[in-house]
Amino acid sequence: MTAQDSATPLVSIAVDGNDRRPVPPRGTALAGLGVLFFSLTFPSTAWGLESFGPWSMVSLRLLIAALIAGVFLGRGRVPLPDRSHWGGFAVVVLGVMIGFPVLTTLALGTATTSHAAVVVGLLPLTTAAFAALRTRRRPSRAFWAAALAGAAVVVVFTVEQSGGALSRADLYLFAALVLCAAGYTEGGRLSALMPGWHVVGWALVLCVPLALTGAALGLTLEPWHLTVHGVVGLLWVASASTFLGLYLWYRGMAAIGVAKASQLQLAQPLLTLLWSVLLLGEHLTPAAPLAAVGVLVCIVVTQRART
Repeated sequence: MTAQDSATPLVSIAVDGNDRRPVPPRGTALAGLGVLFFSLTFPSTAWGLESFGPWSMVSLRLLIAALIAGVFLGRGRVPLPDRSHWGGFAVVVLGVMIGFPVLTTLALGTATTSHAAVVVGLLPLTTAAFAALRTRRRPSRAFWAAALAGAAVVVVFTVEQSGGALSRADLYLFAALVLCAAGYTEGGRLSALMPGWHVVGWALVLCVPLALTGAALGLTLEPWHLTVHGVVGLLWVASASTFLGLYLWYRGMAAIGVAKASQLQLAQPLLTLLWSVLLLGEHLTPAAPLAAVGVLVCIVVTQRART
């Protein structure tokens, strides 16, 4: 990690994309690879649920990711965070490491990955709103108008897809958005004080006691049977999505900057829709790609709106 990483927020929310510096190809490749890893999170979770129950899946995911993070932190001899930061880490753990995986995994028990991808595509806007409140900044009216428009697109999409009312899966996904946005915002504050991958690594390590307990209970109480899809899905979501994807993402953002990396992340919901068709055989309704593009446009507007 370079010293630049310490200035990288946990999520790429930029409201002014006027940086004209040349973009290093290696940084773009690293950030793009991170986005590619993230886009496979929901399909790999769906695969994992073929072998494991939702609680076992989340617990094992956290445990494997924490072991990988522990190796990286140990090899780098990264010191423990100061006690003054523990409250912030608790928010990151609750929102990003536990809340979001648990709620999205429960949602994917009944919702399709394409449906979840559209709803969670609202996450950058939700995080931007949390960040504005947390930092007491005043985004422009154009920013808030675009954010509300994106939220309206998602609400209309979910209601239409659920037959006129929100389903339990939709409630899980919306709750996941709120918790993850809060965790991302607090993680952004912490990553201004230490390298971003340190924030991710220590947040995962702090989950080990809970992950061990959850895995033991889950594997005891939930039925499970190993399949190729199930094992591959679990290993991917634990290693690539939960830790390595974030590691590559941070390295890429450190090289090319937050604003430029943000543009790459706009492709994530559309990539997830593609994987849902290629890997899971889902049939997309016309509303799914249209809603995803609508949210993408709203995110572009928020990123270009000045505070």
